[in-house]
Amino acid sequence: MQAHKRRLQDLISVGPAMLRDFELLGVGSMSQLARQNPRKMYDRLCRIKGERIDVCCLDTFQAAVAQARNPLLPAEKCQWWYWSRRRKGRDAKK
Repeated sequence: MQAHKRRLQDLISVGPAMLRDFELLGVGSMSQLARQNPRKMYDRLCRIKGERIDVCCLDTFQAAVAQARNPLLPAEKCQWWYWSRRRKGRDAKK
């Protein structure tokens, strides 16, 4: 699929709830998503919703932004759990 024709709903790991979160964050296109910082998106969404959201949401933001930036991203890195394993690995080193 050509990069300019990709849509947010085409991303792996992104379902209806995540699309609603993107809308809350003002992200409506792949080019907007590609410019985002996943951690800042997560923190902003927690503020908007007034609660601490499950951290797996951050992992999904990581997967989505990575795909938006690289349409040829390996399939494994398109899955939220890839990013979850990376985050947990970093957290264990702290």
